Amino acid sequence: MKKKNLSPADYLTKILTARVYDVAVESALEPAKNLSRRLHNKVLLKREDQQPVRSFKLRGAYNKMVQLSPEQLKKGVICASAGNHAQGVALGAHRLGSRAVVVMPTTTPALKVDAVRALGAEIVLHGDSYSDAHAHAVLLQERQGLTFVHPFDDPEVIAGQGTVAMEILRQHQGPLDAVFVAIGGGGLMAGVANYIKAVRPEVRLIGVQMKDSDAMRQSVAASKRVTLAEVGLFSDGTAVKLVGQESFRICRDLVDEFISVDTDAVCAAIKDIFVDTRSIVEPAGALGVAAIKQYVAAHRRKGETYCAILCGANMNFDRLRFVAERAEVGEEREALFAVTIPEERGSFKRFCALIGALPGDARNVTEFNYRISGAAQAHVFVGLTTHGRGESVKIAANFSRHGFHTLDLTHDDLAQDHLRHMVGGHSALAADERLLRFVFPERPGALMAFLSLMRPGWNISLFHYRNQGADYGRILVGLQVPTADNRAFAAFLAQLGYPCVEETDNPAYRLFLRQQT
Repeated sequence: MKKKNLSPADYLTKILTARVYDVAVESALEPAKNLSRRLHNKVLLKREDQQPVRSFKLRGAYNKMVQLSPEQLKKGVICASAGNHAQGVALGAHRLGSRAVVVMPTTTPALKVDAVRALGAEIVLHGDSYSDAHAHAVLLQERQGLTFVHPFDDPEVIAGQGTVAMEILRQHQGPLDAVFVAIGGGGLMAGVANYIKAVRPEVRLIGVQMKDSDAMRQSVAASKRVTLAEVGLFSDGTAVKLVGQESFRICRDLVDEFISVDTDAVCAAIKDIFVDTRSIVEPAGALGVAAIKQYVAAHRRKGETYCAILCGANMNFDRLRFVAERAEVGEEREALFAVTIPEERGSFKRFCALIGALPGDARNVTEFNYRISGAAQAHVFVGLTTHGRGESVKIAANFSRHGFHTLDLTHDDLAQDHLRHMVGGHSALAADERLLRFVFPERPGALMAFLSLMRPGWNISLFHYRNQGADYGRILVGLQVPTADNRAFAAFLAQLGYPCVEETDNPAYRLFLRQQT
């Protein structure tokens, strides 16, 4: 006999009676004051990052496990997970005194692997994605007689996740225009959709996915489940090749709209959330905020109320460097340019003066890279802070009007990811070059002040500066100083007053930057 599909009313009953609070807490629903002010809409953040395992996943996992028989718990449970569901299963098994085997993709961040192991689960690493891990977990389940706890394609798991929506509607009883929910396999959205559409059907439900991991969006568009050949791994918590059969059925029927966001938008959203909460969420946890910003910009909405579920905060520390770098790009708070400058005395300083005279409020230089490479022209890689989207085009045009041919690299992935770190190399034109590292207090205008002190008598053959967000800035400068000028150069450095270290004899410099003779 064909199994009857559960109705929203059936799910409503399951959600209202779900057993989650043995392990979960009722997370806060907080206004994002800064983001709300910027977007001219009220943005609410459902803080599932505050759960004991820093994710909503323990709700569904425990609700499934607590309903197993004593015999099933004695044999043990197994799951496949990129990390957050694994922690929920491990915590639930520990609470219920059951063995837990967790199969995780080999790409899972070490932070999540260590957290699951610390809760007493047995770890098996297999495959590159959740789908690979799932297939292996099914094999282990059959061999060992374990009970499979699915992360999203199980009614009891879906009901447990639906308690997130139950809390949202209880905590906020005023106007609510839309709820934005990250989708991987679809369990969270399936639970949220069933509850909200049963209680407040006027609220729009918007599913959010990464552009390179949008299996649910593609499946709904095709009216059947679509298996992705590959998924992006930046948002590892939503990197699912095939969505659940039950979650697909529910999302197809109840979700109003799907939005896809890219990596830069998610990085910018992580920063937005940090500014308002002083908490750092993982990429999947920021998808809802990234989508709200995109939704407001596309529909030009004002005065509405939106809720984003911060579904996880298991972020690897070493990923923060990438997030910080790309957040400015995602928000277009940094613009990058390749500027061509004549190789003639005074042109470098003239260009620096032009930067300081740009229209609008003062802009800080975030990056300044140069290596002498031609007798007639110099190519400088420049990064500048901006005040919003679209400014890079105007700045590039302004440079060009003043005689400096400019290429806007703000949206160039090659420049963002690689070229900015590769400006340099050997140069036959860098005769008599001396290499120095300078340190100066990092404050607005500090770089321009430093450059203004450079004397035109010695040609700058190399320059590297990148604002790292520290209290002190560091600059690497190559200056062409003939031997006869050594005494005058020493006097200049003493007069300059900035701490410096000469690196002319550094073996790394000689290998990678100094022309061999």
